[in-house]
Amino acid sequence: MSTAAYWVARARGKRVDRVQFDSRKTGRAWNRTPGDMEQRILSVRNVLRKESVLGEYGPDAIGLALQHKQAREPVPSRVTIYRVLVRRGALDGVHRQRRPAPPKGWYLPDLACGRAELDSFDFIEDLKIAGGPLIDVLTSTSLHGALAEAWIMERPSARATLQALVERWRRDGLPTYAQFDNATIFQGTHRSPDTVGRISRLCLALEVVPVFAPPREPGFQNAIEGFNGLWQSKVWQRHHFPNVETLASVSARYIAVYRAKTAARRELAPKRRSLPKGFKLNLSAALKGTMIFLRRSSENGNVDLLGRSFPVDPNWPHRLVRCEVDFTHQRIRFYALRRRDPDNHPLLREIHYPRPNKPFKGTP
Repeated sequence: MSTAAYWVARARGKRVDRVQFDSRKTGRAWNRTPGDMEQRILSVRNVLRKESVLGEYGPDAIGLALQHKQAREPVPSRVTIYRVLVRRGALDGVHRQRRPAPPKGWYLPDLACGRAELDSFDFIEDLKIAGGPLIDVLTSTSLHGALAEAWIMERPSARATLQALVERWRRDGLPTYAQFDNATIFQGTHRSPDTVGRISRLCLALEVVPVFAPPREPGFQNAIEGFNGLWQSKVWQRHHFPNVETLASVSARYIAVYRAKTAARRELAPKRRSLPKGFKLNLSAALKGTMIFLRRSSENGNVDLLGRSFPVDPNWPHRLVRCEVDFTHQRIRFYALRRRDPDNHPLLREIHYPRPNKPFKGTP
């Protein structure tokens, strides 16, 4: 009733079509800086910009100059001066443009659009059991389905890692891609060119595309690094482990509960292929399939991979490149990558790559 009475009183004695029913107040806000003070702030800024010995003409410098000029009058605060400069468009600084993050797996088109799945693998190194040995933890998670796993290893090796991957893929199915960093356990030795390690040969034999992240590049390993931090905070840092067996038991219990929690994500994730029954890896078999290296080009537009330097494009220096090594057709294709344009992957160059028929030198 009070609201109705207010509007009746406001319209009394007037025609209804001439009553101002807009409740918004017009004019200048009562607490806004007066116009003459705003003009004074702008004038002082212009003077300081031209004549200041220090070259300073921001809100702090303007406030000090106003204090010297009008010692007896109140001077606006730094925040008020800054707001006046913003309102009048008198700021030289350029605000950083925030661009949306690219989609997950943006560097692989079918992964970014959700048609393929990727398993990431990494090591948490040099954890010390009190009164016991140093251990490493091999961790894994899938990009879309959050299918996590952790293996406790006292003596990490490529052979033990291979067995862990086979165990995971036999139970959970094969992804389209498997991503690793450039450690020798995953990639093989770096001492000789054209070397393809044990883990890569396993992936190629199972028609899983191995992907190697670029060295010292943030973002590409976010999924596995995030899970590493989660495992350390929720397992390693929460409990005391007298021996490796206790750690393995607590870790297995955590992984089981974590998988149950993230089960809904796997219902929406791409389907995984079954590992062939009776699969046995032949490390001496001829290489077929594709390996992918994510690299950043040099100042000359060259890219280093497989122990060699390949000229790609002198007009693409210090930029990200996806290098697809096709062993079946003996070709390497180089694609340009840009986070700002994650949907556009133009082909920079394609070269012939007749890899030498180097036998695998490790023990089966």
